[in-house]
Amino acid sequence: MNDAFNPALLVRPDLEGLVPYEVHIHHNVIKLDANENPYDFPPAVREEIGRELVNLTVTRYPDPLAGELVARLSAYTGVPAEGILAGNGSDELILTLLLTFGTGGRVIITPPTFSMYGVHARIAGARPVDVPRRENFALDVPAIIAAAGHPETRVIFLCSPNNPTGNATPLEEVAEILKNTRALVVVDEAYQEFGGKSSIPLLREYPNLVVLRTFSKAFGLAGLRVGYLLADPAVIKQLLRTKQPFNLNSFSQLAACKVMEHREEFNRLIGQIRQDREELYREMAALPGVEVYPSAANFILFRTRRPAEQVYQELLANGILIRNVHGPGVEQCLRVTVGKKDENRLFLEKLKMILGLQEVGENKFAAESGRS
Repeated sequence: MNDAFNPALLVRPDLEGLVPYEVHIHHNVIKLDANENPYDFPPAVREEIGRELVNLTVTRYPDPLAGELVARLSAYTGVPAEGILAGNGSDELILTLLLTFGTGGRVIITPPTFSMYGVHARIAGARPVDVPRRENFALDVPAIIAAAGHPETRVIFLCSPNNPTGNATPLEEVAEILKNTRALVVVDEAYQEFGGKSSIPLLREYPNLVVLRTFSKAFGLAGLRVGYLLADPAVIKQLLRTKQPFNLNSFSQLAACKVMEHREEFNRLIGQIRQDREELYREMAALPGVEVYPSAANFILFRTRRPAEQVYQELLANGILIRNVHGPGVEQCLRVTVGKKDENRLFLEKLKMILGLQEVGENKFAAESGRS
C-alpha cells in the first residue's frame, strides 16, 4: 500500500475551495425546505406504473434518447421531438450544457438565484460571472446585456420563476437579452407550472434559447430525477456530444410517461398548491414584523426581525424544516415550501410562537373556526 498517496494533490486547482453540496437528513419533521410537491403520488397513477413494471426489461439498457417520453413531451410543450432532450434531473442537464458550451468561458449568473449554476460552472471549468438582480429581485437587463458583450461569454442562466425569490421574469426582458447576445440563454422553468409565463414561444424566434424543465416539482417525481430541456435542434445536436449515453433509467422514463398520460390529476394538485400559496402568503403578510415577498412558485421567501438562523433552528426544534437562504441580496431571509393545508397551518402556528405572536394567532384561528 502506498501510504504517501494523497488524492487532494490530484484534484484540479480550480476546484479548491468548492464545498460539496450537502443535505442534512432530519427525521420526524414536516419537510417544507426543498420545494417538493407535498401531496401523495396519485394512487391510480402509482397502480398503473406498478402494472407496467411487469413488462419492464431491466436487464437491458434504457432507451438512450427516451423516445416515448420525448414524444409525450412534444405533445405537452408543442416543441418538435428533435428539439427535446431528457435527462437525469435538471442538474444533469445543467452540467451537460456547461460541459458542452461553457468550459473555458464565462457563464453569467443572476444572484440571488439557484446556487447550482455557479457550482456546475466551476465543475465544468467555466468562470461564473455574477450580475446581481435589482433590489426588487428583477433582472438588471442592461447589466446582463453589457456582461454578455464580453467575447468569452458562453452561457447565461435565468431562473423564472426564480429560486429562492419566487418572482417571474417578463418575456419581454428574456427576448431583450436573447436578441442582444450570441451566448446561449438558458431559462430555467423548474417552477413554471405554478406561475409566470413560459419562454417556450420564444424558441421559434431565437435559436440561442434553451428552456429547462423538471418533473421534480409540480409532477412529484423528485425521487426519480427526471428533467428535460427544449432547444433548437442544432443545440441538441451539440449536447449529444457530451450527454451520458444511458442517462435516464427505464423506470424513470416509464413513470414520467405515465405522469404525462394523467396530467389532469396533477393539474388539480398544482391548482391546489397555487391556492394554498396565496392563502399562506396572506396569512404571513398579516404578521407584524414579517416581510413577505410575492411568489409565482410553490414557495415563499420571507424575512423577520430576528436572525434567519435563529428562526430556522427554532422552527426545526419544533418539527418544521424550512430553508435558511441568508446571503447577499437575501440577507436574513428564509424560504418555506407550500405544503398541505395542515402543514401550512402548523408552520404558521410555530412561527407565531417563535416570534412572540402566539396570542394574535390564536385569536385569529379561533375566529376562523367560528366562521367554518
